[in-house]
Amino acid sequence: MQPGLSGEAFRAHVLAWLAANVPAGIRIDQPGYQEPDLEACRAFEAALHKGGLAGITWPVEYGGHGLTIREHLIANQEIGRRGLPESINSLGKELAGPIILAIGNEEQKLRLLPPLLEMKQIWCQGFSEPGAGSDLAGLRTRATRDGDHWRINGRKIWTSASPWADRCLLLARTGALEDRHKGLALFAMRMDAPGVTVQPIRQIDGSTDFAEVILEDVPVDAADALGAPDEGWGAAVRVLSIERATNRMYRAWRFENELSHLMRACRSDATLAGLIGSGEYHRRLAEIMVDIEIIKGYVEPTVERLAEGEAIGDRGSLMKLHWSEAHQRFAVLAMELLDQAPPGAGDEVAAARARFQSTYLRGRAETIYAGTTEVQLGIIADRMLKLPRER
Repeated sequence: MQPGLSGEAFRAHVLAWLAANVPAGIRIDQPGYQEPDLEACRAFEAALHKGGLAGITWPVEYGGHGLTIREHLIANQEIGRRGLPESINSLGKELAGPIILAIGNEEQKLRLLPPLLEMKQIWCQGFSEPGAGSDLAGLRTRATRDGDHWRINGRKIWTSASPWADRCLLLARTGALEDRHKGLALFAMRMDAPGVTVQPIRQIDGSTDFAEVILEDVPVDAADALGAPDEGWGAAVRVLSIERATNRMYRAWRFENELSHLMRACRSDATLAGLIGSGEYHRRLAEIMVDIEIIKGYVEPTVERLAEGEAIGDRGSLMKLHWSEAHQRFAVLAMELLDQAPPGAGDEVAAARARFQSTYLRGRAETIYAGTTEVQLGIIADRMLKLPRER
């Protein structure tokens, strides 16, 4: 990529790169789509980085491209509009990476960040635990210092990407459980370390891309401890604010792509075309369009605030809450429409039905991961509205 590109010049670069480099059949909204396997996704994401479309804001010395979050937004807009595969390393690029940049030492940044962007290392996130639910401060996984190592014992649950991850951004307790927010530490744990057992969990759509991770006396080099032992809670909260507000920034534009795909499929069949012309579906489809524009209207000002050096803070809950609830409503509407197609409705309808059945099933988790709807409402009520708690 030509150095120094920004604004519309950068958008032109993104458009040209995508036109020349997106493999045939990888766009889920196009005829002939074939779901890519893990290695195909890894190769495509590595190519995105090489082409200047990933690691955009990271310093050049750590494998990035040294641009701004405005360019990051531009790339995400164009990636989302094309229905490209979901990132298999978003937890690394958008959660682990920023935390390492924020609290890691120089050696860690040089060692851990370039392989992450080059897709030589995929990351998962070890936060949630059995019994703790959404109460992150209630975690029990323990880290104990043992000479030049830490020893990790505990269990993590719903660990996305763990069946194929190389490292885990792991949160563990170094102090007493009663301390809650104190004595928590972050680690860049190797998933191939002795004592790590990954037990995939089959999801409602048949996939097994997340798992329970059992940790039995797992050795972690002291060099892989991120920040100070008491710095874990603050860093974890920062991770979650990023996850809720800016992780997978392309969601708004991918949502737009999904709506366009649904409309195209419905217009290809006379029965469905008649349905979307009815008053009820006029209203409901218009409401989805409003939802999409609201999400865009949140993302773009957030990017500007971040570009000016402001923190995301609790406002990340607004984005996460609205996107997850709106996307579930859309998935219900999409399946309701497509299920009314007559037999033999055509390839366009069949392809859309396959896409939105998966969207519907996986979407059941969207109001749970990165903090449940109830957690987000609690944050908004407690921290933003300053409402009193019931006694």
